[in-house]
Amino acid sequence: MRGRLTALVLALGVALTVLGAGPAQAAGYRYWSFWQSSGDAWTYATEGPATARPADGSVNGYRFSVSEDSGDAARPRTAPDFEAICGGTPAKDGTKRIGVVVDPGTAADAPEGETPPAQLSRCAQVDEDATSAEALAAVAKPLRYNSGALLCAISGYPKSGCGEQVSGEKKPADEPSATKTTDAADGDDGGPSLGVVAGIGAVLALAAAAVWQSRRRRG
Repeated sequence: MRGRLTALVLALGVALTVLGAGPAQAAGYRYWSFWQSSGDAWTYATEGPATARPADGSVNGYRFSVSEDSGDAARPRTAPDFEAICGGTPAKDGTKRIGVVVDPGTAADAPEGETPPAQLSRCAQVDEDATSAEALAAVAKPLRYNSGALLCAISGYPKSGCGEQVSGEKKPADEPSATKTTDAADGDDGGPSLGVVAGIGAVLALAAAAVWQSRRRRG
């Protein structure tokens, strides 16, 4: 009987630990993400702007935000509409036209003491073999890179920092991200599930019954 009581107490301790444990907030990184047009939608780029060579009629996007990884990164909030951006720029032999969208993000993602500038959408007319980085430089200087060639600032924003880790910070709930997630259940407020509560209740009932049986036998 003593062994059974010990096991029940241990089970109760595990259940209470599960109940009290809240979801851990993963660390994020504050950086400029790079996007490419795919029809009328944005696709996270599979290479950096220094090596990507977009074709005439493409749109490149840049978004500054705090995110955990590429799957969590926020898209530019302006659609990749080439005609809206470059429709007024006539084609020219030996060049290509690249739409460039720069979204500095929200105040929640800004480094301390800085305010995001206005979004911009401009048409870069560059050499036919120009990279995305060259197209960006044509319309959104000054740019800042670190020693590892990571894009740190566009049009001088932010003034300092480059891909720094930001522990436990999250985007506002209305920020679009690269992948859509679905809640496990509607109305979940982060508290214990009904199943966990019921399980703990069962453990408590069993423990009480075992104690009663032990006292009865001793009597």
